[in-house]
Amino acid sequence: MTPRPLLATLLALTVVGGALDAVSYLGLGHVFTANMTGNVVILGFSAAGAAGFSVPASSLALGGFLAGALLGGRFGVLMDGRSRRLWIGAALAAEALLTGAAAALATGVPGGEARRFTVITVLAVAMGVRVATVRRLAVPDMMTTILTRVLTGLAADSRLAGGTDPHFGRRLGSVLAMALGALAGGWLLIHHGPVWPLALAAGGVALLAAACLASGAGRVPGAGPRVRRARRRG
Repeated sequence: MTPRPLLATLLALTVVGGALDAVSYLGLGHVFTANMTGNVVILGFSAAGAAGFSVPASSLALGGFLAGALLGGRFGVLMDGRSRRLWIGAALAAEALLTGAAAALATGVPGGEARRFTVITVLAVAMGVRVATVRRLAVPDMMTTILTRVLTGLAADSRLAGGTDPHFGRRLGSVLAMALGALAGGWLLIHHGPVWPLALAAGGVALLAAACLASGAGRVPGAGPRVRRARRRG
Protein backbone atom coordinates (compact mmCIF):
# COMPACT_ATOMS: atom_id res chain seq x y z
CA MET A 1 0.00 0.00 0.00
CA THR A 2 1.06 3.58 -0.63
CA PRO A 3 2.04 5.41 2.59
CA ARG A 4 -0.55 7.93 3.66
CA PRO A 5 1.94 10.83 3.99
CA LEU A 6 2.87 10.36 0.33
CA LEU A 7 -0.79 10.36 -0.71
CA ALA A 8 -1.38 13.51 1.33
CA THR A 9 1.62 15.17 -0.34
CA LEU A 10 0.33 14.27 -3.80
CA LEU A 11 -3.12 15.60 -2.98
CA ALA A 12 -1.58 18.87 -1.77
CA LEU A 13 0.38 19.09 -5.01
CA THR A 14 -2.85 18.55 -6.93
CA VAL A 15 -4.31 21.60 -5.18
CA VAL A 16 -1.24 23.59 -6.23
CA GLY A 17 -1.53 22.29 -9.80
CA GLY A 18 -5.11 23.52 -10.03
CA ALA A 19 -4.12 26.92 -8.64
CA LEU A 20 -1.22 27.33 -11.06
CA ASP A 21 -3.33 26.48 -14.09
CA ALA A 22 -5.96 28.95 -12.89
CA VAL A 23 -3.31 31.66 -12.70
CA SER A 24 -1.77 30.80 -16.05
CA TYR A 25 -5.02 30.43 -17.99
CA LEU A 26 -6.87 33.37 -16.46
CA GLY A 27 -3.94 35.67 -15.84
CA LEU A 28 -1.26 34.87 -18.42
CA GLY A 29 -3.30 34.77 -21.60
CA HIS A 30 -5.20 31.50 -22.04
CA VAL A 31 -2.25 29.15 -21.62
CA PHE A 32 -1.66 26.20 -19.29
CA THR A 33 1.55 25.60 -17.37
CA ALA A 34 0.61 22.22 -15.89
CA ASN A 35 -1.96 20.74 -18.28
CA MET A 36 -0.05 20.14 -21.51
CA THR A 37 -3.03 18.50 -23.21
CA GLY A 38 -4.71 21.89 -23.07
CA ASN A 39 -1.76 23.57 -24.78
CA VAL A 40 -1.73 21.06 -27.63
CA VAL A 41 -5.44 21.68 -28.15
CA ILE A 42 -4.92 25.44 -28.01
CA LEU A 43 -2.25 25.22 -30.69
CA GLY A 44 -4.79 23.36 -32.82
CA PHE A 45 -7.35 26.10 -32.20
CA SER A 46 -4.81 28.72 -33.20
CA ALA A 47 -3.90 26.86 -36.38
CA ALA A 48 -7.60 26.84 -37.27
CA GLY A 49 -7.70 30.62 -36.94
CA ALA A 50 -9.42 30.94 -33.55
CA ALA A 51 -8.86 34.27 -31.81
CA GLY A 52 -7.79 34.85 -28.22
CA PHE A 53 -4.94 32.33 -28.05
CA SER A 54 -1.18 32.76 -28.29
CA VAL A 55 0.92 30.31 -30.28
CA PRO A 56 4.18 31.60 -28.72
CA ALA A 57 2.79 31.28 -25.17
CA SER A 58 1.53 27.72 -25.66
CA SER A 59 4.72 26.74 -27.47
CA LEU A 60 6.89 28.15 -24.68
CA ALA A 61 4.80 26.31 -22.10
CA LEU A 62 5.25 23.03 -23.97
CA GLY A 63 8.97 23.60 -24.42
CA GLY A 64 9.46 24.60 -20.80
CA PHE A 65 7.50 21.61 -19.58
CA LEU A 66 9.57 19.22 -21.72
CA ALA A 67 12.79 20.79 -20.45
CA GLY A 68 11.60 20.42 -16.86
CA ALA A 69 10.54 16.84 -17.44
CA LEU A 70 13.96 16.07 -18.91
CA LEU A 71 15.65 17.57 -15.85
CA GLY A 72 13.29 15.76 -13.49
CA GLY A 73 13.82 12.45 -15.25
CA ARG A 74 17.58 12.85 -15.24
CA PHE A 75 17.58 13.72 -11.56
CA GLY A 76 15.46 10.66 -10.81
CA VAL A 77 17.99 8.45 -12.57
CA LEU A 78 20.87 10.03 -10.65
CA MET A 79 19.01 9.44 -7.38
CA ASP A 80 18.18 5.83 -8.25
CA GLY A 81 18.68 3.62 -5.20
CA ARG A 82 19.20 6.51 -2.80
CA SER A 83 16.92 7.93 -0.11
CA ARG A 84 13.45 8.61 -1.47
CA ARG A 85 12.88 11.47 0.95
CA LEU A 86 15.99 13.25 -0.36
CA TRP A 87 14.95 12.73 -3.99
CA ILE A 88 11.36 13.91 -3.56
CA GLY A 89 12.33 16.72 -1.21
CA ALA A 90 14.94 18.06 -3.63
CA ALA A 91 12.50 17.89 -6.56
CA LEU A 92 9.87 19.77 -4.56
CA ALA A 93 12.45 22.33 -3.47
CA ALA A 94 13.28 22.94 -7.13
CA GLU A 95 9.57 23.42 -7.89
CA ALA A 96 9.21 25.82 -4.98
CA LEU A 97 12.21 27.90 -6.11
CA LEU A 98 10.97 28.09 -9.69
CA THR A 99 7.44 28.99 -8.61
CA GLY A 100 8.83 31.63 -6.27
CA ALA A 101 10.87 33.06 -9.14
CA ALA A 102 7.72 33.19 -11.24
CA ALA A 103 5.96 35.06 -8.43
CA ALA A 104 8.77 37.62 -8.33
CA LEU A 105 8.62 38.06 -12.10
CA ALA A 106 4.83 38.34 -12.01
CA THR A 107 5.07 41.63 -10.14
CA GLY A 108 5.32 43.18 -13.60
CA VAL A 109 2.39 41.27 -15.14
CA PRO A 110 0.44 42.51 -16.99
CA GLY A 111 3.37 44.17 -18.68
CA GLY A 112 5.72 43.40 -21.50
CA GLU A 113 5.26 40.22 -23.49
CA ALA A 114 8.80 39.14 -22.66
CA ARG A 115 8.07 39.16 -18.93
CA ARG A 116 4.80 37.26 -19.39
CA PHE A 117 6.48 34.66 -21.58
CA THR A 118 9.24 34.25 -18.99
CA VAL A 119 6.72 33.63 -16.21
CA ILE A 120 4.95 31.03 -18.36
CA THR A 121 8.20 29.26 -19.20
CA VAL A 122 9.47 29.19 -15.61
CA LEU A 123 6.18 27.79 -14.31
CA ALA A 124 6.12 25.17 -17.07
CA VAL A 125 9.66 24.05 -16.19
CA ALA A 126 8.58 23.68 -12.55
CA MET A 127 5.62 21.54 -13.57
CA GLY A 128 7.79 19.42 -15.85
CA VAL A 129 10.14 18.62 -12.97
CA ARG A 130 7.19 17.78 -10.76
CA VAL A 131 5.32 15.56 -13.21
CA ALA A 132 8.49 13.63 -14.09
CA THR A 133 9.02 12.99 -10.38
CA VAL A 134 5.41 11.99 -9.73
CA ARG A 135 5.43 9.72 -12.78
CA ARG A 136 8.50 7.91 -11.47
CA LEU A 137 6.76 7.41 -8.12
CA ALA A 138 4.03 5.57 -10.09
CA VAL A 139 1.26 6.00 -7.52
CA PRO A 140 -1.95 4.94 -9.31
CA ASP A 141 -4.42 7.75 -10.08
CA MET A 142 -2.22 10.45 -8.53
CA MET A 143 -0.63 12.50 -11.32
CA THR A 144 -1.38 15.90 -9.65
CA THR A 145 -1.97 17.80 -12.92
CA ILE A 146 -4.41 15.79 -15.07
CA LEU A 147 -7.74 14.16 -14.29
CA THR A 148 -8.89 12.40 -17.47
CA ARG A 149 -7.65 8.99 -16.37
CA VAL A 150 -8.93 9.54 -12.83
CA LEU A 151 -12.42 10.46 -14.00
CA THR A 152 -12.44 7.49 -16.38
CA GLY A 153 -11.54 5.19 -13.51
CA LEU A 154 -14.25 6.63 -11.29
CA ALA A 155 -16.88 5.76 -13.90
CA ALA A 156 -15.45 2.64 -15.56
CA ASP A 157 -14.49 0.92 -12.29
CA SER A 158 -17.63 1.92 -10.39
CA ARG A 159 -20.15 -0.57 -9.06
CA LEU A 160 -22.64 0.71 -11.63
CA ALA A 161 -20.21 -0.49 -14.31
CA GLY A 162 -19.71 -3.84 -12.55
CA GLY A 163 -16.46 -2.88 -10.85
CA THR A 164 -15.37 -2.65 -7.22
CA ASP A 165 -14.49 1.08 -6.98
CA PRO A 166 -10.73 0.58 -6.40
CA HIS A 167 -8.91 3.71 -5.24
CA PHE A 168 -12.23 5.52 -4.97
CA GLY A 169 -11.04 7.76 -2.14
CA ARG A 170 -7.87 8.97 -3.81
CA ARG A 171 -9.62 9.41 -7.16
CA LEU A 172 -12.39 11.52 -5.69
CA GLY A 173 -9.83 13.34 -3.58
CA SER A 174 -7.82 14.22 -6.69
CA VAL A 175 -10.86 15.68 -8.41
CA LEU A 176 -11.84 17.73 -5.36
CA ALA A 177 -8.24 18.87 -4.79
CA MET A 178 -7.90 20.10 -8.37
CA ALA A 179 -11.23 21.93 -8.16
CA LEU A 180 -10.25 23.49 -4.83
CA GLY A 181 -6.92 24.65 -6.23
CA ALA A 182 -8.56 26.16 -9.29
CA LEU A 183 -11.12 27.93 -7.09
CA ALA A 184 -8.50 29.32 -4.73
CA GLY A 185 -6.10 30.30 -7.49
CA GLY A 186 -8.84 31.90 -9.55
CA TRP A 187 -10.23 33.86 -6.60
CA LEU A 188 -6.82 35.13 -5.53
CA LEU A 189 -5.96 36.11 -9.09
CA ILE A 190 -9.21 37.98 -9.66
CA HIS A 191 -9.05 39.87 -6.37
CA HIS A 192 -5.31 40.24 -5.76
CA GLY A 193 -3.47 39.58 -9.02
CA PRO A 194 -1.04 36.76 -9.90
CA VAL A 195 1.63 37.37 -7.28
CA TRP A 196 -0.32 36.17 -4.24
CA PRO A 197 -1.41 32.78 -5.62
CA LEU A 198 2.05 32.12 -7.03
CA ALA A 199 3.76 33.10 -3.80
CA LEU A 200 1.40 30.97 -1.71
CA ALA A 201 1.91 28.03 -4.07
CA ALA A 202 5.67 28.38 -3.77
CA GLY A 203 5.43 28.56 0.01
CA GLY A 204 3.16 25.53 0.20
CA VAL A 205 5.46 23.40 -1.94
CA ALA A 206 8.46 24.58 0.08
CA LEU A 207 6.75 23.35 3.26
CA LEU A 208 6.09 19.99 1.60
CA ALA A 209 9.74 19.77 0.59
CA ALA A 210 10.88 20.54 4.13
CA ALA A 211 8.48 17.97 5.60
CA CYS A 212 9.66 15.35 3.14
CA LEU A 213 13.31 15.96 3.97
CA ALA A 214 12.62 15.92 7.70
CA SER A 215 10.72 12.64 7.88
CA GLY A 216 10.18 9.30 6.21
CA ALA A 217 12.82 7.19 4.55
CA GLY A 218 12.60 4.75 1.69
CA ARG A 219 14.13 3.91 -1.64
CA VAL A 220 13.60 5.50 -5.00
CA PRO A 221 11.44 3.24 -7.20
CA GLY A 222 13.53 1.63 -9.88
CA ALA A 223 16.57 -0.58 -10.21
CA GLY A 224 19.21 0.30 -7.68
CA PRO A 225 22.85 -0.83 -7.91
CA ARG A 226 22.23 -4.18 -6.20
CA VAL A 227 19.31 -4.97 -8.46
CA ARG A 228 21.34 -4.11 -11.55
CA ARG A 229 24.24 -6.30 -10.41
CA ALA A 230 21.85 -9.18 -9.77
CA ARG A 231 20.39 -8.77 -13.25
CA ARG A 232 23.84 -8.85 -14.83
CA ARG A 233 24.72 -12.03 -12.92
CA GLY A 234 21.42 -13.59 -14.07
